Amino acid sequence: MLRILLLGKTGQWGWEAERALAPLGEVIALDYPDVDFTQPETLRGLVDRVRPQVIYNVAAYTAVDRAERETEKARLINAVAPGVLAEAAQAVRAVMIHTSTDFVFDGKKGSAYLEDDLPCPLNVYGQTKLDGEQAVSQVGGSYLTLRTSMVYSNRRDSFVGKVLQWSRQQTTLKVVADQVGNPTWARMLAEISGQLLASSGPDLYDWIYARRGIYHLAGDGCASRLAWAEAILRSDPHPDEQLVQQVLPALTSDFPTPATRPLFSALNCDKFTHTFNLRLPPWEQALRLAMQG
Repeated sequence: MLRILLLGKTGQWGWEAERALAPLGEVIALDYPDVDFTQPETLRGLVDRVRPQVIYNVAAYTAVDRAERETEKARLINAVAPGVLAEAAQAVRAVMIHTSTDFVFDGKKGSAYLEDDLPCPLNVYGQTKLDGEQAVSQVGGSYLTLRTSMVYSNRRDSFVGKVLQWSRQQTTLKVVADQVGNPTWARMLAEISGQLLASSGPDLYDWIYARRGIYHLAGDGCASRLAWAEAILRSDPHPDEQLVQQVLPALTSDFPTPATRPLFSALNCDKFTHTFNLRLPPWEQALRLAMQG
């Protein structure tokens, strides 16, 4: 049985992870204000007290637009804290599972990104997440950094919830058609990482160490936000509540935001599948399951 320190328990992925990891052993699940990622050095004492076998870090500053003006806060949470955690993990011989984003790329490749493609963030959020990845990699040890894309859940504010809300308020929806990624259900992320940990050999630390590195982990296949929105409406368990009559394509440039978004940031997840013999299902299938509750 494992002793797991889960950081970021109130987020979309974290909430699901606390439940998915419970069968593996003791899960110490924390979030702000129990732990303050804007004071990264305090994390060393936490890890030393808990002495986990796994540090599962899904805590992140994810307010993409606000990060443009709260740069230092985003840097501390997304870049500095992961490096401190990686060092603390080494000190107690713990595995570290860290999470990152497709926003480390600029979206100009034109096809799904591989792990060894050169990152080039377009915004502060993406840059700080990339800095966090690099901090973890530089420390080394037994770690996995999991990059994902377009995460959603039913219980937190997400694109799925917004589309359903808009559909009950408007007769016409305009959704961007030039942003493409992998819609990914948070529950699937939590469950597949739990399966990964459960499938390890007798020494989890050595098993992960032999496979350490960055992996892409996201819903199988990619979609534009427009196609995703249309699929959400088709999967709506209460279509009779919809007022929407048409969904129209729009451009990202039609909706100016403080942070620039990558347009085509879909992730190729073959490396994860080949290494761990696990794969997330097609994003449409996962969405239908998510909409069933």
